[in-house]
Amino acid sequence: MDSLNSLIDGFGTALTPMNLLWAAIGVLLGTAIGVLPGIGPAMAVALLLPVTYGLDPTGAFIMFAGIYYGAMFGGSTTSILLNTPGESAAVVAAIEGNPMAKAGRGAQALAAAAIGHFAGGMIGTILLVVLAPTVASLAIGIGAPDYFAIMVLAFIAVTSVLGASRIRGIASLLIGLTIGLVGLDQMTGQQRLTFGSLHLADGVDVVIVAVGLFAIGEALWVAAHLRRSTGKPIPVGRPWLGRTDLKRTWKPWLRGPVIGFPFGAIPAGGAEIPTFLSYVTEKRLSKHRDQFGKGAIEGVAGPEAAASASAAGTLVSMLTLGLPTTAVAAVMLAAFQQYGIQPGPLLFEREPELVWGLIASLFVGMVLLLALNLPLAPVWAKLLRIPRPYLYAGILFFAAVGAYAVGGESLDLVILLVIGLIGFGMRRYGLPVLPAVIGVILGPAAEQQLRRALQISDGSVTGLVNTPFSVTVYVIVVLIVAWPLIGRLIARRRGGRNTAEESRTVGGG
Repeated sequence: MDSLNSLIDGFGTALTPMNLLWAAIGVLLGTAIGVLPGIGPAMAVALLLPVTYGLDPTGAFIMFAGIYYGAMFGGSTTSILLNTPGESAAVVAAIEGNPMAKAGRGAQALAAAAIGHFAGGMIGTILLVVLAPTVASLAIGIGAPDYFAIMVLAFIAVTSVLGASRIRGIASLLIGLTIGLVGLDQMTGQQRLTFGSLHLADGVDVVIVAVGLFAIGEALWVAAHLRRSTGKPIPVGRPWLGRTDLKRTWKPWLRGPVIGFPFGAIPAGGAEIPTFLSYVTEKRLSKHRDQFGKGAIEGVAGPEAAASASAAGTLVSMLTLGLPTTAVAAVMLAAFQQYGIQPGPLLFEREPELVWGLIASLFVGMVLLLALNLPLAPVWAKLLRIPRPYLYAGILFFAAVGAYAVGGESLDLVILLVIGLIGFGMRRYGLPVLPAVIGVILGPAAEQQLRRALQISDGSVTGLVNTPFSVTVYVIVVLIVAWPLIGRLIARRRGGRNTAEESRTVGGG
């Protein structure tokens, strides 16, 4: 009841005319910036930090929250329409959203994403209000072995369900892990795969890898095949979800937040892991598995709801522990410190108006985001009416601008082209792109957690399985790996029984 009363007071703060204006500006700016590849929500909030010096803290953070959610949706817009993720959390949206767009169902994919973000954000924010203390206590108890186990689960789950074979999925993952090794060793400070370049000492930015593999690789692949097929505009299709679409999406919209919120609250990779796991879950549970990879709407609805709920989960550990689990949370933590406010267990007591006003503004921002983007879905989808040669030329231009904006170095453009060529080669030989992106995102963190766990156990491998949580996760990993083999054995036994029964029937006859 105390939380509910505080939330009502928060709505009193969030619904003032000025704070409503800041929320609307944040949602608009976030969506516009999210559409540009390479300029994600973290960079948007960082760029706008100096602008907010004259604002009161409550107004500033309400605007930051609007930018956060708006940029996440904007990233999925370009992911779906142009196969160009605006940020890493939008990578999964490209897998099913882009084939839907190419099949003339871009507006439906955008609508599924918009409603998914709304449902995930609403459910995630309700869970933030109700479960913040509990989730914070759980997050404190999770150690390095548990983080490593979660990341192994993400690696195995994604390589097991994507692509024509597991071998190709693992090959793609190894490509990503290799790219993730570039830079300084976080433990020893030694350079790895930098070829003597100081610029590469910081590693290859995840956004450059995602844009290179998805956008540049796709553009080069299309360019290589334009002579064989005419570059006709892709039809946009109907702007709203039909009854069949709603029947297929309402369960993923509800399942996504259940996966996304807990992962957002613990420092295990932000929205990337839950979006991947949500995609894997929807593929396992779907009655339309044959459509996955070709434009299954469940593969858009579930991961987008998980991403939005993960954003709410991120705020749990940041507000209650002062622990940033994503780049955006880290920038927002810096903004808190800029105002002389220290997030932590006492924040709810010392700054109740700010905290509950911020949480209430998340509900307001979700409504504004849905009201803004759902009617605009067919407008965004009209991007696909542009003839493909012009469309992909534009994608190359914006991808280059986004990559340059990440670090402001011309070498980033060379890296972008090299990774784009790798993406082209992966398409040529049937390697799925997503495991490579996962390897880049989670590889360095997985290595760090592995080495920490081994240091704690004095090099003993048993240190990786010394907690109930890690053991449970590894059991799930074993089941995922062994399930196809178990399925074959069951099928053989059934086949053997059927053959025996048929022979008895024939003998008896």
